[in-house]
Amino acid sequence: CVFNSSELKDIQYIRSYCYNKLEFIRFDSNVGRYVGYTELGVKNAERFNKDTSDISAMKAQREAYCLNNVGI
Repeated sequence: CVFNSSELKDIQYIRSYCYNKLEFIRFDSNVGRYVGYTELGVKNAERFNKDTSDISAMKAQREAYCLNNVGI
């Protein structure tokens, strides 16, 4: 979670997937979808982005996880 204030609009949820210390795919709540950084990551991002229920669940993590932990 990246945030500048405790307001939901200022909070960014990022979930990165790495292999061998190299980030190959990332979900970014500001973008609202998965983004691939390698050939494998791009293919997986396309597959993950087709699953609308997973995208909705990841977007909800910003409020469910990040907002509750801002004060910690």
